[in-house]
Amino acid sequence: MRVVVTGATGNAGTSVVRALAADRTVGDVIGVARRLPGLHVPGVRWAAADIDPGRAELTDLFEGADAVVHLAWKFQPTHDPVTTWRTNVLGSIRVFEACARAGVGVLVHASSVGAYSPGPADGRPVDESWPTHGWPGAAYTREKAYLERYLDGFQFAHPGIRVVRMRPAFLFKEESASEQRRIFAGPLLPWRLMRPGLLPALPAVSGLRFQALHTDDAAQAYRAAVVRPVRGPFNLVADPVLDTAALAAILHARTVPLPAGAARAALAAAWRMHLVPAAPGLLDAVLRLPLLDAGRARDVLDWAPSATATQAVAEFLSGLHRGLGADTPPLAASGAGTGRSSSAGGAP
Repeated sequence: MRVVVTGATGNAGTSVVRALAADRTVGDVIGVARRLPGLHVPGVRWAAADIDPGRAELTDLFEGADAVVHLAWKFQPTHDPVTTWRTNVLGSIRVFEACARAGVGVLVHASSVGAYSPGPADGRPVDESWPTHGWPGAAYTREKAYLERYLDGFQFAHPGIRVVRMRPAFLFKEESASEQRRIFAGPLLPWRLMRPGLLPALPAVSGLRFQALHTDDAAQAYRAAVVRPVRGPFNLVADPVLDTAALAAILHARTVPLPAGAARAALAAAWRMHLVPAAPGLLDAVLRLPLLDAGRARDVLDWAPSATATQAVAEFLSGLHRGLGADTPPLAASGAGTGRSSSAGGAP
């Protein structure tokens, strides 16, 4: 089985290509990225290509592939949503249509918890039938939701292609620390203090709670979706649900209450001054995300995470403190970074 993975050098991509290469039913894994990495993964061949409109045709790249896993995503510049739309939406459509022209039988797309509409008022976890209209105030959620609608039509037009949509919660691992710091926090984050006992206090934003997953566990779900005859969407998440208190417990820090409105105002001011890359609309979206029920992934993919959400975040924070990364352009431990990655997100 030959599998092509776009966005193969980022957080999700490096884990997905490793998981696929270790599967005995997969004989050939091609990792695609704009720039070739120094990272060596046994069983993985690297190829340079750009999904942006106007770039080289992708059909030849996908010829002979049994499956394409689409992870490529651009998070920045957040001040220029037209640029991210061009790559994330129009570029993704180029990938989907090239799969159809090349006769690829399986398309696994990295959607996200961010594709979902705001969660129910009672806070109950939602399954894959919850509406995927995103949050209109954030570019990331608009783009993820638009691609859900496009895939609705794509599936109808190409019933012979087995389309799978993965909707993970926030994905973390040690090697993603430097990349995610650059993408979301920028240079002001005191990342050297992200170690138990060093950070005195952590702002507790009212209403903030989220779910997380180790990236390697998400990669195993992607692998299963490639090799098993499954279709449709899958929520991916680990227990427990996290909040600021949980993060403070990991860091042995106290919490300082911070109203959501005050947090948004501070983020908006910092974003307007280009001090942080994360736009305030992203915080609005995160505060409204539904909690996910991953029962379908457990039952249909025979999947279960090996790490808890707490363990995934603790590993990430350890990597943040140590400035860890990997030998790929997105995950590099040093340098300014590009804001372009595999899907972090699965989630923002």
